[in-house]
Amino acid sequence: MNPTIQQLASDLAAGRTTSRALTEEALERIADPAGEGSRTFIRVYKEQALAAADASDTLRKAGMVPGPLAGIPVSVKNLCDVAGETTLSGSRALDDEQPALQDAPVVARLRAAGAVIVGSTNMSEFAFSGVGFNPHYGTPGNPADRKRVPGGSSAGAAVSVADRMAVAALGTDTGGSVRIPAAVCGIVGFKPTARRVPIDGVVPLSTSLDSIGPLANSVECCAIVDAVFAAEPIVVPDAVPLAGLRFGVPKQFVMEELDPVVETAFERACRALVAKGVAVEYVDLPQLDELPAINAKGGFAASEAFAWHQKLIARRGKDYDQLVYPRIMRGKEMSAADYIDLLAARADLIKRVSAITVNYDAIIMPTCAIAAPTLDEVSTSEGFTKKNMLLLRNTTVGNFLDRCGISLPCHAAGELPVGFMLMGEAMADKRVLAMARSVAPVVSG
Repeated sequence: MNPTIQQLASDLAAGRTTSRALTEEALERIADPAGEGSRTFIRVYKEQALAAADASDTLRKAGMVPGPLAGIPVSVKNLCDVAGETTLSGSRALDDEQPALQDAPVVARLRAAGAVIVGSTNMSEFAFSGVGFNPHYGTPGNPADRKRVPGGSSAGAAVSVADRMAVAALGTDTGGSVRIPAAVCGIVGFKPTARRVPIDGVVPLSTSLDSIGPLANSVECCAIVDAVFAAEPIVVPDAVPLAGLRFGVPKQFVMEELDPVVETAFERACRALVAKGVAVEYVDLPQLDELPAINAKGGFAASEAFAWHQKLIARRGKDYDQLVYPRIMRGKEMSAADYIDLLAARADLIKRVSAITVNYDAIIMPTCAIAAPTLDEVSTSEGFTKKNMLLLRNTTVGNFLDRCGISLPCHAAGELPVGFMLMGEAMADKRVLAMARSVAPVVSG
């Protein structure tokens, strides 16, 4: 098992290690030519990270420890502004832009919490895919099988944590981009209710749906980093007793076309929860079947991405990933009336679904319908589109419904990683994290 933030914070406090030692180890893993570092990171901040680690150790000796993240190596996704750097968002099309004048608020909050930022991680270009493929900077291999994709869009974020190049990572989630790579790489990923964490200084995909969340080795790690992102007191919520909890599994939409490995792992996890006193009930949610029609013209991602990208596309469109470019261009065909209809349909669906789900402590489902596809399977446009849709399908539900959600590993040793997702109501973030603390050890294979 990879070490958690709490374990390392304890080691730092007891003098068993130093921030310098942790940071050097992370940087060595990034630099290892036999590893995935060159594809996982677009930029590595070696000198800055070592200087920050030394400063953290000096402050610790003086009794100044801002919190549990102090001295801990973390990574940030390549669409966040870092002062003095040009924000590339996994693309070549932004390489002639001016450097950022200041850190994005979430990056500044990590620094203020004492985290050591080791680098900026690779991603699907402009965050517009659940696969994690990147033609410009390479595609990091999945830690479970290097011939498979890492999931996206926060691809490098997940691999940086799973391969111990960082202890935690900043990811973004517009349709599942934290939870998908967490699920298929076998770690934990938390998507907060979007409004809790500011998205200023972060290249947008969809301003209506974008969320910023942590990828890490435990639920407790995610709770700590999420509190930092949200500028809230760092309190890991107490684990909720499992007996008496009521979880709903939607009968519609999210349980279709499941990989056998996913179906087996999810059913095993549900049985394990029932054995602990959880009521797991299959619930009718036919409203979810309306999602494809509601989003048929491209949804919020296409319309809002095109609004942001249209001038850049006119100037640098030829430099875009040719699997991402047409997805953004779908937004050009959407009218203002289409967009207003979409806003109304979202509000209506949220109201109708919540009337049913409010009766449950959480809605549960496999994070992704499939395990990580191989690089060969996504090498054609047709294969890419099919696998991308199956990776994204279940997670997009939470974004559209303005929910929070967490993906927990639920595969057994020797199986491909599979994610088990708890989806809570809007602003039920602490409750979901508290339940996840109890659920995680029960469902983990």
